[in-house]
Amino acid sequence: MKNNLDMILNGSIFKMVCNLSLPNFIGVFSMPLVIIADAYFISQLGNIPLASLALVFPFISLMQMMSAGAIGGGTTSSVSRYLGSGSISKANSAVWHAIIIGIILSLIYTIIFCVFPKDVFQLMGGNDLVLQGAIAYSQIAFGGSIFIWLLFILSAMLRAVGDVVTPARVQVIGCIFQIFLAGTLTLGWFNFPSLGIIGPAIAMVVSHFVMTLYLYFYIKFKQSIITIFPHRINIISILDIMKVGGGGLINSITIAGTVAVVTAAVTYHGIEVLAGYGLASRLEIIITPLVFGIGSVLTASVGINVGANQLIRAKKIAWTGASISFFIIGILGFVVTFYPEVWLNNFKTNFLIEEAAILYLVIVAPFYCFFAAGQTLYFASQGRGKVLFPVIVGILRFFSVSIICYFAINLDWSLNTIFYGVSFGLIITGLGLSLCMFSSDWKIID
Repeated sequence: MKNNLDMILNGSIFKMVCNLSLPNFIGVFSMPLVIIADAYFISQLGNIPLASLALVFPFISLMQMMSAGAIGGGTTSSVSRYLGSGSISKANSAVWHAIIIGIILSLIYTIIFCVFPKDVFQLMGGNDLVLQGAIAYSQIAFGGSIFIWLLFILSAMLRAVGDVVTPARVQVIGCIFQIFLAGTLTLGWFNFPSLGIIGPAIAMVVSHFVMTLYLYFYIKFKQSIITIFPHRINIISILDIMKVGGGGLINSITIAGTVAVVTAAVTYHGIEVLAGYGLASRLEIIITPLVFGIGSVLTASVGINVGANQLIRAKKIAWTGASISFFIIGILGFVVTFYPEVWLNNFKTNFLIEEAAILYLVIVAPFYCFFAAGQTLYFASQGRGKVLFPVIVGILRFFSVSIICYFAINLDWSLNTIFYGVSFGLIITGLGLSLCMFSSDWKIID
């Protein structure tokens, strides 16, 4: 880990980003595999469970973005900047306060989605059996939300010290276990009773509990750079995390909120179209954890260099990571635009579901690369400790897409219009976050 710190501060930037991103990328790539597997298992149960999952998914994604990208990003940023400046005691204080923040926010999710799920999903347009399935899934999944939050926060701590391998290894093994357990509980493998739509929810809670337990003991007893132990409440430590994490929470809300608005607009076109959109749009949300593989490395490496007063190097790291993301996700977008069956053939669908999914991919997928580059730069801004302008970009995207969806519903515009609105939002993310790199937040003062 100490060798990684030296590479972050002094090594080749391109080589450093690639070396640290590769294990991280492998780790977070397991998250999309879980998403694909859950969608496949649920698709075997029929259109109604698939539509139920489409209602819940934006909020599962929101929780993951908040825990991993927002508070996790704030944790990595705070700990890495303190380590870069040599303040070990302040880094340890940040570690403890990140855990406290994660527990509090997880309880908020548990209360909302275990006590009031019906109200939430009715606002999303859910009704009858679709609504019942969404409620059953969410009460189990969010009942164990504390393990999801702690897993990503503990992983963020390790990335802050330059250890990307351990979180990646735990993520891969844990996700394989989750997929296996989800298939067993959902479809009744090995003569287990089929639990239907709640199967993936149970698998998620159990697997995240095991992964969290392992990482806690690893940090506590196997690594030596940071230490987990109780501290007195320190407002400075909380504010240092939340100045990045708080903006990240807003940014996560705008991303998932955009998906929720589009989902609500699509419900007006029927269950089959909703199910098709749910399958296709999963690919866009999958891009977030893929970009996270590079972005979280940028948060740590930029943070360490900022702490060491190497802002020029930090800025070069940001642009390097964004370029890599643009290229990789651009290839993915090209493939699914011209060959959507590569993605859709993995699921059991009918003609109407597939037609809606293909329409979405053809219109939206070419612009995935803009979203990827923009989000990667957002992670770099977290490492810089300055996220105001990037958050404003996220808010602009949310309102732009929301306005388009509002008129599409009230003026009876076609489904195509809603999907063009999504594409417009992706362009805003890419161009807007790129412009933020020329703001005063990144100005180098001699």
